[in-house]
Formats: sequence, structure tokens, C-alpha cells
Amino acid sequence: MCGIIGILGKEPAAPLLVDGLRRLEYRGYDSAGIATLINGRIDRRRAEGKLGNLAAKLEAEPLEGNIGIGHTRWATHGVPNEINAHPHATARVAVVHNGIIENYQALRAELAQKGHDFTTETDTEVVTVLITDYLAQGMTPQDAVSRSLGQLEGAFALAIIFAGEHDLMIGARRGSPLAVGYGDGEMFLGSDALALAPLTKRICYLEEGDWVEIGRDHAVVYDCDGAVAAREIRLTEASGALIGKGNFRHFMQKEIFEQPAVVGDTLRAFVNPVTRNVSLPTMPFDLAVVPRVTIVACGTASYAGHVAKYWLEQLALLPVELDIASEFRYREAPMPAGGVALFVSQSGETADTLAALRYCREQEQHIVSVVNVPESTIARETDVVMPTLAGPEIGVASTKAFTTQLTVLACFAIAAARAREAIDEARGAELVGALTEVPSRMAEVLNHDERIRQIAREISEARDVLYLGRGTAYPLALEGALKLKEISYIHAEGYAAGEMKHGPIALIDETVPVIVLAPSDRWFDKTMSNVQEVIARGGKVIFLSDEAGQAKLGATAFAHITMPSVDPFVAPLLYSIPVQLLAYHTAVVKGTDVDQPRNLAKSVTVE
Repeated sequence: MCGIIGILGKEPAAPLLVDGLRRLEYRGYDSAGIATLINGRIDRRRAEGKLGNLAAKLEAEPLEGNIGIGHTRWATHGVPNEINAHPHATARVAVVHNGIIENYQALRAELAQKGHDFTTETDTEVVTVLITDYLAQGMTPQDAVSRSLGQLEGAFALAIIFAGEHDLMIGARRGSPLAVGYGDGEMFLGSDALALAPLTKRICYLEEGDWVEIGRDHAVVYDCDGAVAAREIRLTEASGALIGKGNFRHFMQKEIFEQPAVVGDTLRAFVNPVTRNVSLPTMPFDLAVVPRVTIVACGTASYAGHVAKYWLEQLALLPVELDIASEFRYREAPMPAGGVALFVSQSGETADTLAALRYCREQEQHIVSVVNVPESTIARETDVVMPTLAGPEIGVASTKAFTTQLTVLACFAIAAARAREAIDEARGAELVGALTEVPSRMAEVLNHDERIRQIAREISEARDVLYLGRGTAYPLALEGALKLKEISYIHAEGYAAGEMKHGPIALIDETVPVIVLAPSDRWFDKTMSNVQEVIARGGKVIFLSDEAGQAKLGATAFAHITMPSVDPFVAPLLYSIPVQLLAYHTAVVKGTDVDQPRNLAKSVTVE
């Protein structure tokens, strides 16, 4: 989940490295650093905290050289400070690393016995020292790296430079993404195409177990057996323009307000508004006879999958197994012959999700993914990609990626229902029509921004907050609680409304806001019974419902937000927005770092 960039260039590397790290800062912001070669000698600058601290240090102490590596860190081993910041270096080699070296303690003990000193708490330092040890034995840099890779256990992406080697950089990947960029007399490494977009459009993605030797005019890729391997060079779609906030205070706020547009873009990729039909990518299986869909994801993406489980089972009569990726493969779940495994990920690089995908591949499942990055590892290892068109999402707390995931999954559910003849053509057209209205209905919801800001002031004073929902609103309750925790640091929990009386109601008093998501659907009356139980015990109910729902209960709630009246099928797309705005405005009131909340990073590429 750290960010890596490497440059073998013609111009001074330091400004380009910092610019690349700025594009990767969503991957980690505990510390940052760069190292370059100056007259054959390794020099580096590192700083604790956000990238601005490193930029300030470089302004005071410039770093020359046109070959270099850079890193923005999300701490795994060792506290976030300058000593533990990357690059790690000896006099002979400098290394940046994304991932976890699982056997670093054994390697560290072995190298310490040989007389090597260690100065950090990190697992990465053993890579630097191990390569140095092999160089001291007279090996070439290439041989030293090859031997070292054979010693390492765990997941990693590495970029390595060597003292005295002005036309050499080595990269390696195992479990973490790494791309090679091809320029004109220049070469680059990056943990994703976004970092390299201003430098080159020609990208080669290393495959699992690959390592690469690059000079200014060539790259030689070796596979896990050490054989030279051909890897496709492709044109990336990543934009070279830095993503800005525009007139918004935070990226998260901007991305919330982009949702009508990006959901519309995503719908246009899947829906014909004239015929009111859904058009999916060509599937190498027949949805009509699929025995089961297994949905696997992490975090917010898993809640999108949870909504899809309701849709697929109710609408398409298609059995669905749902699990979080970090637990799924350890259950060693039996998979049905001819089953479909569906993976949802914003980045397409989530380590747990990728590991689960590979387990399902071993179980001979058809692999389908819903991803926002079409060049990602998950997309490349998938039989069918159903892309979300959210565009780059910089805020750590996912917003527009979530609603575009819901959009794609809704289209998939409609297509599955039609293929299985669980709904007729008329009902399919109704559902597609409801979907096509979502962008304009989202714009209506965003008009409640000021009202939600006022409610957030009340929530900001709470120590605990509960979210309730039934049916497809239940996963949204989970998502709302997650959003609030992520960026405001207020303890929050989401519950199925019917579960309140089975324990959580004991938490209710006048200090606990209870946010209720209650579209007018077939579960509404039962949800109202649960809400009345909360009100009777003094809970501060913040009631989200349409006009019909507000007429029944809005007057007795502490506060309410009136939502558009829509087909219950599309309600999750609309009810996502107020819970996002509540979390956002609460965090602003509390003064937290909205876009880069503590301890979190955007792309989780370690298990």
C-alpha cells in the first residue's frame, strides 16, 4: 500500500520523483523519501509525515542526479519516523519496498551474525543488507538481486539502485504491483500507471514473480525461474494531469459531488436508454444456468457486494455466497462446478481480494471483476471485467467508487434476472428506467448538503453513533458507520434494524444518535416498529426516508432528510449520498484530516 517510483532519466530526477510521489500519496503518507546517484554515490532525503515535509527538506537541501527512486510510506514494520522512512540504503545499494517481508527476522539474525549492522525497525532493511552482502562476495548487481529474491518470503514490489551504476535500476514484484515505463532514452518504474502518466504512456506490467533489469534504452524481464520473459507493452489510459480539488475543500467532497456524472458515465457503458436493455461484456458462461455466484471483496466494496447479494437473490433467484476477502480463502470453501466468483475492488490491487481470486481460479470458477482501474492486476487476471467509470478517486474514504460499483452490480443483477427468466421484459425495462433516472435523483439529494451539515454538528459531539436499515438498507447502514469511523474517528456501528432488540438497544440513550435508512419498501413498516423502540428509549433518531415515509414518522424524529421517491431497487444508490455527507461534514467539524485519515491508505496491497 506504499507508493514507489523510479527514474532513469535525462533531467534532474528529484523534482520528477516528488511529482510522482504526489500522485501516489493516496497509497501512504506516514513518511516519504527519495535517493539518487550523484557521481556514483548514493544520497537521499527522507522526512516523517506528509509529502510536503519532504518537499520542504529538498528545497533546503537539494538533491542532484538523474537516476533515483522514491517512496511514500504506509507503515507496517516500525513506527512512522525519518529513520524508518524509505529508501533504505547502504554505501552500495538503495531500496524502496511496498509489501511485507515475512521472514525478515530470520534473515536479520543471520546477517547480524555475519557482522552487518541494522539501524531501523523495518522489514525492508534486510533486503538492502542482504543485497549488500552478496555484492561484497563479488556478485554483480543482477546476480545479487536474483539470489536475494530467492531468500525472501512474503509480498513485495522493489525498486533498487546501486552505487556506481548510472545506467542500471532493478525492479521486482511478488504479490504487489509494479510497472515499467518506456520513454525516449529514459526508463521508469512505478507502483501504478498514475505515477508514470506524465512521463510516458508506454507501460509494461510485471507479472507475478517477475524481476526486471532496466537501463535508459532497454528493459529485460525475467520470470520467477530466471528465464527471459516477453511482457506486452501497452498504452496506458492514465491521465498525465494532476488531479485537483477544483472549488471544493477536500477531494472527498469533490468526489461526492461527482457522483451524478460518474454514475451516468457508468450507466452509458451498460445501458441502452432507448431499448431499456442492459448490455454486459461477453461472458464465457451462461447466466441462465450458473448454480451460484460467490462475491468477495473488502471494506466498502464488500458492502456493495452485500447489496448485490440482495439484488441477485431477490431479482434473479440466483444463490449468492458473500464473504470478505481476508477470511474467504482461509475457510477453504467448496466451490460448485460452473460457479461464478465475482470480485469487487476500487484499485484492483487489494492483496486479500487478489489472493481470494487466485483461490477461486484454482477451484475452476469463472472469474468476473468489478474494478475502477482497467490496467490493475485483478482486471488482468479476470475472465470478464465490468469496469466502473468513476475516474481517479483520491480521498481514502471511498464514495464515487462505491456508487459506481453499485451501478455495475445493478446492471449485472438485471441481466441475470432476464437471462434466468426471473423477470419479464416489462419489469426489466422498468428497472433500467429507474436506473437511468438515478443521476438526476442524486443531484436532488446533493441539494440537502446544507441541512446535512447542520445535522453533522450534532453528530460531531457524540461518542457513539448507530446506523439502522433493513434489506438493501442494511449494507448501507454498515457503510455509513464505516465512513464515520474512517474520517471522524467517532465509534459507529451499523445494524440490521431487526437486530436492535437482540442486544444493541441496550446502548440507546439521549446521547446516542441513531441514523435510520428507511426507503418506502416492503420492509418499511417493520423498520418503523424498530425505530419507535429507539424513540421510546430516548434515542436521537435521524430519519432518512422519502415523502411517504416522512409522513408516517418524520415529525417524531430528532431530525430528518427527505429523499426522492424511487423504485426501491435503486434506493441504495441514492441513500449512499447522505451517509457520505454526514461523515464528511462531521469530520470537518471535528477538524480531522478528511482525505488522508490516520492509519489508513487508499490501496491495501498487503495482507
